Amino acid sequence: MGRFHAYEKAYRMDPKSSGRGVRQFMTYLLHRLEKEEETTKPRLAKYDLREIQKFYLNFYEKNIREGQYTKKPAEMAKIYQTAVVLYDVLRTVVPSSKVEPEIRQYAGNVEENINLYEHYNILPMYAIGNKPEIMRIPEIQAAVRAIRIVDNLPSIRRVGDREKPIADILEWLSSIFGFQKGNVANQREHLVLLLANIDTRSKGVEDYDQLDSQTVKHLLDKTLKNYVSWCHYLHCTSIIDSLKCPPSGDRQQLYLLYIGLYLLVWGEASNVRFMPECLCYIFHNMANEMHGILFGNVQPINGGTYQVVAVDEEAFLREVISPIYDVLRKEAMRNKGGNASHASWRNYDDLNEYFWSNKCFKLGWPMNRKSDFFIHSDESSRHHVGPNQVVSGKKKSKTNFVEVRSFLHLYRSFDRMWIFLILVLQAMIIVAWHGDGSIFGILDEALLKNISSIFITYAILNFIQVSLDIILSFNAWRSLKPTQIHRYIFKFVVAAFWMVILSVGYLRSVPNPTGFVKFLSTLGGNWRGQLLYNYLVAIYLIPNILAAFLYLLPPIRRHMESSNWRIVTLIMWWAQASSLTCCQNSMLEEACMRASFLFSSRDIKYTLFWIVLLISKFAFSYYVEILPLVKPTKLIMKMHVSSHEWHEFFPNMTHNIGVVICIWGPTIMVYFMDTQIWYTIYATIIGGIYGVFRHLGEIRTLGMLRSRFESVPLAFVERLVPMQKDPKRDHVEDDLSVRKNIAKFSQVWNEFILSMRMEDLISNSERDLLLVPYTTSDVPVVQWPLFMLASKIPIALDMAKDFKGKEDADLFRKISSDDYMQSAVIECYQTLKEILFNLFDDERDKKILQNICHEIETSIHQGTFLNKFYMSELPLLNDKLERLLDRLLEDNVGEAKHTAQIVNVCQDIMEIITKDVMKYEHEILEKPRAHHRDNDRKERFEQINVGLTQMKSWKEKVMRLRLLLTVKESAFDVPTNLEARRRITFFVNSLYIRMPNAPIVRNMLSFSVLTPYYKEDVLYSKEELHKENEDGISVLFYLQKIYPDEWNNFEERINGIYRGDKTEAIRQWASYRGQTLSRTVRGMMYYKEALELQCFLDYAKDVEIFTGFRTFNMNKHHMDFKERATAMADLKFTYVISCQIYGAQKKSSDERDQSCYTNILKLMLTYPSLRVAYIDEREATINGRSQNVYYSVLVKGEGTLDQGIRLRVEFHHPNNGGGYTNDEKTGSGNRICENVLEIAGKRVLATLSNDNYSVVQPILGWSINEIYRIKLPGHPSQIGEGRPENQNHAIIFTRGEALQTIDMNQDNYFEEAFKMRNVLEEFKFHKDRHGQHRPTILGLREHIFTGSVSSLAWFNSNQQTSFVTIGQRILADPLRVRFHYGHPDIFDRIFHITRGGISKASRTINLSDDIFSGYNSTLRGGYATHHEYIQVGKGRDVGMNQISLFEAKVANGNGEQTLSRDVYRLGRRFDFLRMLSFYYTTVGFYFSSMVTVLIVYAFLYGHIYMVLSGLEGQILEDESLSGNKVLEEALVIQSVFQLGLLLMLPIVMEISLERGFRTALRDFIIMQLQLASVFFTFQLGTKAHYYGRTILHGGSKYRATGRGLVVFHAKFADNYRLYSRSHFVKGLELAILLIIYQAYGNSYRSSNLYLFITFSIWFLVASWLLAPFVFNPLGIDWQKTVEDWTDWKRWIGNRGGIGISQDKSWESWWDAEQQHLKYTNIRGRILEIILACRFFIYQYGLVYRLNIAGGSTSILVYAFSWLVLISALLEFKLVSMAKRFGTNLQLMFRILKAFLFLVFLSLMTVLFIVCGLTISDIFVAFLAFVPTGWAIILIGQACRPCVKCIGFWDSIMELGRAYECLMGLVIFMPIVILSWFPFVSEFQTKLLFNQALRRGLQISMILAGKKDKDKTQPT
Repeated sequence: MGRFHAYEKAYRMDPKSSGRGVRQFMTYLLHRLEKEEETTKPRLAKYDLREIQKFYLNFYEKNIREGQYTKKPAEMAKIYQTAVVLYDVLRTVVPSSKVEPEIRQYAGNVEENINLYEHYNILPMYAIGNKPEIMRIPEIQAAVRAIRIVDNLPSIRRVGDREKPIADILEWLSSIFGFQKGNVANQREHLVLLLANIDTRSKGVEDYDQLDSQTVKHLLDKTLKNYVSWCHYLHCTSIIDSLKCPPSGDRQQLYLLYIGLYLLVWGEASNVRFMPECLCYIFHNMANEMHGILFGNVQPINGGTYQVVAVDEEAFLREVISPIYDVLRKEAMRNKGGNASHASWRNYDDLNEYFWSNKCFKLGWPMNRKSDFFIHSDESSRHHVGPNQVVSGKKKSKTNFVEVRSFLHLYRSFDRMWIFLILVLQAMIIVAWHGDGSIFGILDEALLKNISSIFITYAILNFIQVSLDIILSFNAWRSLKPTQIHRYIFKFVVAAFWMVILSVGYLRSVPNPTGFVKFLSTLGGNWRGQLLYNYLVAIYLIPNILAAFLYLLPPIRRHMESSNWRIVTLIMWWAQASSLTCCQNSMLEEACMRASFLFSSRDIKYTLFWIVLLISKFAFSYYVEILPLVKPTKLIMKMHVSSHEWHEFFPNMTHNIGVVICIWGPTIMVYFMDTQIWYTIYATIIGGIYGVFRHLGEIRTLGMLRSRFESVPLAFVERLVPMQKDPKRDHVEDDLSVRKNIAKFSQVWNEFILSMRMEDLISNSERDLLLVPYTTSDVPVVQWPLFMLASKIPIALDMAKDFKGKEDADLFRKISSDDYMQSAVIECYQTLKEILFNLFDDERDKKILQNICHEIETSIHQGTFLNKFYMSELPLLNDKLERLLDRLLEDNVGEAKHTAQIVNVCQDIMEIITKDVMKYEHEILEKPRAHHRDNDRKERFEQINVGLTQMKSWKEKVMRLRLLLTVKESAFDVPTNLEARRRITFFVNSLYIRMPNAPIVRNMLSFSVLTPYYKEDVLYSKEELHKENEDGISVLFYLQKIYPDEWNNFEERINGIYRGDKTEAIRQWASYRGQTLSRTVRGMMYYKEALELQCFLDYAKDVEIFTGFRTFNMNKHHMDFKERATAMADLKFTYVISCQIYGAQKKSSDERDQSCYTNILKLMLTYPSLRVAYIDEREATINGRSQNVYYSVLVKGEGTLDQGIRLRVEFHHPNNGGGYTNDEKTGSGNRICENVLEIAGKRVLATLSNDNYSVVQPILGWSINEIYRIKLPGHPSQIGEGRPENQNHAIIFTRGEALQTIDMNQDNYFEEAFKMRNVLEEFKFHKDRHGQHRPTILGLREHIFTGSVSSLAWFNSNQQTSFVTIGQRILADPLRVRFHYGHPDIFDRIFHITRGGISKASRTINLSDDIFSGYNSTLRGGYATHHEYIQVGKGRDVGMNQISLFEAKVANGNGEQTLSRDVYRLGRRFDFLRMLSFYYTTVGFYFSSMVTVLIVYAFLYGHIYMVLSGLEGQILEDESLSGNKVLEEALVIQSVFQLGLLLMLPIVMEISLERGFRTALRDFIIMQLQLASVFFTFQLGTKAHYYGRTILHGGSKYRATGRGLVVFHAKFADNYRLYSRSHFVKGLELAILLIIYQAYGNSYRSSNLYLFITFSIWFLVASWLLAPFVFNPLGIDWQKTVEDWTDWKRWIGNRGGIGISQDKSWESWWDAEQQHLKYTNIRGRILEIILACRFFIYQYGLVYRLNIAGGSTSILVYAFSWLVLISALLEFKLVSMAKRFGTNLQLMFRILKAFLFLVFLSLMTVLFIVCGLTISDIFVAFLAFVPTGWAIILIGQACRPCVKCIGFWDSIMELGRAYECLMGLVIFMPIVILSWFPFVSEFQTKLLFNQALRRGLQISMILAGKKDKDKTQPT
């Protein structure tokens, strides 16, 4: 019946079976129906119809009528859905006339109430009956009541004039504007939670009926602040300021309507959310329309009144969002996948900034689709394009800014810095050139006059800056305001005027002028030249003086920026650095206050930082770089060169300018670069000092922890426990308060320890030693963890046994001198007393024990303890006690034999006490006899209470006492796991770091966590874990060797849990050690556990706290409290994973996609609070056409997995009826349907495929429920970058006032989650911590957990750790330029969602989307802080190629940042010193890296020029210059940067700070021995290459690194493809330069500095050429080398073509390597050609060094060399052409080759015999011609279209192949030579991996070899 109903319903929904998989589904059902018809027909009875109706009645009465008062809303939602389906089946089967009236009534009730029981996210808003605890929270109820006040709102009339029932204000708004139902439900819950969380901080815990009056106003101000600022900028009245609410109106309701309207607009805006001002425009018009409806206002356009007409629920999406989305989509298509120029299309910023001008109001409302915003080209061109093609024609101009690819952006954005550096350089050169160069001669009048020339330079540089503003923004002029254009032109004219007038004024003071200078000096009358110039300079500097004045007095500047005075407005219009920055900061008044210089104590710090740094930099530059060069330069300029060793084109050049340029060029480049070095030095020092004052590293070892553990509970209470209401409470607290605080600490500490046990960081025994008992009244001392009390009892026993004195005080003084020993002794005594007293069941035995204890306590009090007790027998007593405790802890306590053993031990103990220890035992034993007649001793201590051993709490006491007696010194090393030690010490140390006081959970800020996920690993599968690589290593084996102690702990843990298959547990263990989504989710869900524990500590009574958190939760009477804690946690915390393609994975037939889908499903069931948002793609018929429709969907899991069930189910093949069985997951066939089937009483998730049902996962009582579904205007990820778009679609499902962004390769820890409420308090106003303003981004510290994988991972981990600690510490304070550098920062959620979101998504330009959110936040008035008392785990790339890909991606991102408007605006808006901080910590670092490499080129090419021309021999070797080492001295500092030593400074400082100087020194030495400098030098080349290429040509893209565990060997071809252009080519070029200079250069050979510099360059060459192979596992193994060579030869020889990947063919790779040239502009091609021309200098210089040239310097020598080169190329061309015809004309081809060979031999013979050619000439010619050939290739690539036209492209390609073969051979030779020696491979293995992995590698290879041998043996 069910199948028939399903078939009929499917037919009604899709009669033509056109939907995906519908035909297969219906065919299957029809086959089953036909098959079962014969078997089911005889069983039909006439009472079936009655039975169906009876079943429905029973179901309704039992589950709905009664269940609505007992079941939860989630259960009722399922029941109502089932009831709907049952009634649907009933109507299909039972005729309408026979349906009973009662059933019709019940069905009507179900239809009426089903909406009240829809699946909900957090709040079941309209559920009736048994509401969950969260709906009983008073603030939730008050918020719900507030939004349900709709009686006074105008009614919405529909067709028929019927009133539509409205439940709340959001539904009212939806009825007017047409918002989707899912959007309304989502924002309803969002608004209620916001109101409740804000209101809860303004009231007490008492019940109330309504929200606080300030709550709604506060939320309104924060939500609409950006909108109000937008209105102020556009000089229009905001709807908030209009005050249209009449006196009788409900202002709070009106505010709620504003907020609700904005949230609904934002929630449905999709990609338009990245355009905050566009949202402001939409909201502005819709709010005006709402006002008209509310108060009957007249429409401003047609004069009529607003009509209240209900619209459909997709009207807003269709009429407002979709048209804007279409504009975004069409502009994104112009991007051509990131290859098009930024100037050719409009990105998010361009379209958003359209709404920064008043012309946006021309769009009208409703928006006019024919306005210029929506038109993309001439209408005439629209008729010639397809539906999915981009319209050609005239494109729209950029808005306000153009991202032109040019290095000039660096000067334009940071012009003040470059002008400052150039002017100081000019002044220093003038001072050094004058006299003796002494700085004290600066007061000389002539010198001052010369120095004043810097103002002319200033004017020229300012003119260049203004010109660049015009040139680089020319493509945006059509979008600029007229005032902006006028300002550009006016500034250009003024800058040109000052450049001319200052030059004229200065030249008038030049004595005895001649020529043009004389003409200029006569202009201007008879004014005295110098006096006129001084006046002009004074006038010119007035704006700078005003800027400095405002710099020191920021209140005046803020007043001027907000003033409406015309004169002030004019001044500010002129003074603003750019109209764009003016636009941004005028629009946001608060940005003016943030970005301007706030001269406070915080600002004084970074001012002093830069003043000291700049003084150091300029002093070094003057005395080391500039002054020493002046004297040699003067001598060189006076020398006369008579001859050259090549043909000199300019023999009469004066002053030897070429030599001067070669000497000064590298020095000037170092001058502009070395500020980066000085910044690193000072940042390291200041960062270290700040770390010390912030108490970082105070507790870094277990010894330090033990020494201060006594104060840890107090520090915990001060930091992490909310303060009492009375702030003046007495610090001398009573004993109960102390015990309560210690009990609270013990709750958290024990949960921390247990979490580490569940993570397998510690063993069971270590867990027992680390736990702290809950403090009770039974033990009068603090019960410290056992690792603190280790060996205290044995030592105390030895002290007592060996004590020779007679006074008790002496013994007790020795024991009490150690507080922990005293505590251990007292605890041991009290616990033993309690255990024995409860164990004895006879009253007489208890009386004896009581008397003994009384005697002990009395003797101690009276000081007669040593007189009454023998100490020498205590060790014997201790042994017996250990035996007793062992017996009590055994499992078979209830057996009679075991009970007898316990009795015997008890009797032995009592006998030892009474006979051996006590001196007067008869008194103790006689007292009980007096009360009992039976004096038989044999019955004594025989009756024991065995039942106590079954009590968990009593058994824990026995265990603790046993450990207390037995644990020796080994506990001092507990825990042994290094990660556990690190976490414990960091947590304890953080308690001493300053942090905000913790509020109670009720008053804390609410927050969400958002994790973007694409298709990374969720949980390792069994196959992935056991799959062996080519070296025989599996992931599981690798992890077992890397984490051996954790694997042993895991086995110990699961042995008592899993009795059968342990595969699932092993998968989880391995996944929690990789960079998987499961690890991230587990870590983030610690937040909820921590919140529940905090609720317990906040609200539990004293007795409950002493009972313990876990014991408390086990009590059934406390379940209500547990539910309240869970409700409070749900109120404060939400976790959403944005699984973008989860819907596609669910439908995919790919095994990996299915695995990811199933594993995510398991995560939702494991963590009920987890939510998954994904993009669902469905087919829909629109206007008769099938189209894809996209939705944002939020789902959650309900129920739990029953992992113990293994089903064996029979299924039937739909074609032949055959049966088969399946008890595991299968994935065959194409997935077309999914359902949950009821089979044999068990529910299973099944997949209907083409062939069969396949069981995916057995389940029990669970479901995945869809909560919200919101239709999108199109695919959201097709517009911008992937990750920000992924975040954007899911951000609407987040909740709270704060949002933490977490990547899926991160981790979290329970103890750190406990500090989250402290961190969130940083958002509140703390004047002493954040100055005058609240932060908008909270930066958190990261711990890189992948450092133990390999040496590379260790290097990368240290580098990343230094950045996220000392680097960001100094950025936040004192420099105040910290931005958002990625996860796990916490955002002020409302601030950012109203200002464009938590990232920027424009394709290509926002590749580094993270940092752009920081830029955007800062520009819009926010700022970021950094906090190191909390940490989050982070995984990084661990292999060489993965790290290089990551560095390339970051370098690409920085290149795009250099071109961006955000960097430009920040650079122009920041004050000068913050601008310096901003530059050197962002794009400046990468530019300095590139300059470092360029300095090497400049140094070598300059010296090659001097060597080959002969100038070096005639000038630099002159006696007057002999011994001068100034150039080398200037380059030493560059070499330090180049070698990567500078990057080590922060690493060493941070390790010293947190782990001690000795550890830092050891790690530094080890890193150097493991070739860390090679690694950092190699990465320097990566940064320089990709940063430079991105700015010149583009080509930046996201580079997936894999984030996996790299245990594989990368082939030589893979490394060659990845590093050929970035490292190998450049390395070989530098090597050739060094060889030539070494062969022909003669200067400086005796200089040690020269040796150091040349060594550093050779080191650079070796690093770039060999590092990929040195850091490649088994990269120098002989067998691997042979395999790599074979693979490389095959790859280099394969032909390319369509569809052939790069890893298969060299031609495909070669073509892909030129993509950046394919899409670059003409400027980029010209620059590429110019750069390629440098290779011609080799041939020009070296041919004159040939012996065959005979010393001639004629130009004919060079011309003849080209003749030889062209002949060789033609011969190569002939051979390559002959190869194509070789198959048909093989004989002719062989004859041609022989002929060419004979010609070559003849020519060489003639040259050797007749012309005097030598062997050395052959090598020199090789060095000369090889670079020329490479230049030809590069030029040919740059001119590819032209070369193809003339038919030479194939020749260029073949020549390129020959060069690739040559380079590959040169690079491969050292590897081959090293591979010959086995010890080199062993050394490499030791270099790369730790001892465990080395052992794993060797074992795996042996096993692999054994397997191979076994296979070869005959069977």
